[in-house]
Amino acid sequence: MKNLRINSIIWIVLAVLLFFVAGCSTTTKTYSPDDIVHYDEAYDFSDKKAIVNDLVDSLLSRTNHLTDQPEKPVVIIYGVANRTSEHISTSGITDDIRQELVMSGKFLFLSETQRENIDKELKYEYGPNVAPETRMVRYRQIGAQYLLTGTLRSIDSEEGRGIRVTEKSLKYYSLNMELTDIVTGLITWADSAEIVREASRPIIGW
Repeated sequence: MKNLRINSIIWIVLAVLLFFVAGCSTTTKTYSPDDIVHYDEAYDFSDKKAIVNDLVDSLLSRTNHLTDQPEKPVVIIYGVANRTSEHISTSGITDDIRQELVMSGKFLFLSETQRENIDKELKYEYGPNVAPETRMVRYRQIGAQYLLTGTLRSIDSEEGRGIRVTEKSLKYYSLNMELTDIVTGLITWADSAEIVREASRPIIGW
């Protein structure tokens, strides 16, 4: 009888261990970049895509006074300031916005991040190893006419205390962007993209 009880306990322990091992196994799933996927209320790649699409559509539809001119407006991006409490790579937002606007054929962009590399290359070209007739002409770079800048902010809100089986939290993101005329300092375009998401979690669980 005692051996039977011990065997039963052993089988129960093995079953529990098997359950936890199966639950801890790794699985993978491939999504399309166009799929909307959210695991919680925090910012994710689906949010980035939505924000980029909204702001690009706004820029293309509300800047005809600039893009209808004979010369395409020359823009430089000085980044998006992250004013949230999270580590969010805002350069991913501006890179995608720049790519979409360049592909539209209505804007020209300067790359602030490549200036150091351009200077390095020009210094090499004017060294002894490059044939003079193949050197790029200095002092011919084009100046920017407009600055594209922005600020990303977030607000957190949690459900108040009370008797409940779940707890809810709310996340609000707002990305404000501006296009500023370098000569006059006037803002020629401004818009924002907002995201509000609620998450509900069971109070008891793992």
